[in-house]
Parts: sequence; structure tokens; C-alpha cells
Amino acid sequence: MNKKILITVVTLMVFVVLVGGTVMFLKSNSPLETNSLAYTESGHAVTVGFGNQGWGDFQVTEVAVNNFEEPLESKIQLSNPLKGFVVTDDFESAEAQAYDFTDLDEVTIKTGTSPTGLLEKVNNGTASEDDEAYGLTVKHDEKIHTVHIKYSYFGITLYEQVEVSSS
Repeated sequence: MNKKILITVVTLMVFVVLVGGTVMFLKSNSPLETNSLAYTESGHAVTVGFGNQGWGDFQVTEVAVNNFEEPLESKIQLSNPLKGFVVTDDFESAEAQAYDFTDLDEVTIKTGTSPTGLLEKVNNGTASEDDEAYGLTVKHDEKIHTVHIKYSYFGITLYEQVEVSSS
């Protein structure tokens, strides 16, 4: 009977160490990579270019601004590195109509969409309209200083904070 208890305890300890190690590894090696940041003149709208440098897809689950306030609106732009992103505080404007804005819960951020990798493709002339690029556009009723991105990766909730240096 003591052997069964010992085996159970050791098995549970190994499981806890593996799960804990995996979580710590994922938190220290974030798959979400940001590279570009643009904002409107008022600073009330921000677009953050981002992508996935990880091993699996992830889903953006929540966005907050400044002191974790809920923004007026946040959408993900689906684009490609040749087209780029639009910075707007009006998703219905004529300029914005040429871009694809989608609700957060409707987009899965695919692996292999790292902005660094896409920039390399642009620089060496191999980028195409088939390459996927993502931009997070956030609108708020006050000037945005910080964008907080919460996302799910392999069932683990991770966070990314992007500082906006508008003057």
C-alpha cells in the first residue's frame, strides 16, 4: 500500500513540475510579437501591428487601455505586409473601407505571422498578398498611453503591454 501512495505522490509531483515549467516557459517566451505602432493626431486611436512567432495559434481575448480601462472599441485589422494598416478612429470612414476590420473573438492569430519575419520577406522581395498581417486598432474617449492585450495560447492566458509614446 505504501508503494502505491509513493508512486501516486511522485507522479503528481512530476505532473505539477511539468505543468508549472511549461507555463513559466510560455510566459517568458511570448508568442505575441509587436513591431509597429501608429496613432491618430488626437491620440484617441492606436494601431499596433502584431503577429505570432510561436508554435501554435493564439486568440486575443481582451484589450484594455491606460489603467486597464475598457476602450470604446477594439478591432483586429486583417491585412498583408504589402498593404499595411490604416490608422483611424472611424471604422466606417471611406479610408477605412479598404481595410478588413474584424471583432477580436472572430480572429485566430496564426503561427508564422511574426512582424519581423514579414519585414524580412518585404525587404528581400518575397512578400505577397497571401501573407497575413494583423493590426490591433483601439479607440478610446481619452488619449491612449498604454494598450494591454490579453490572449490565450495553448489554453494559458498571457498578457502583453504596449506603451504608446505619443506626445
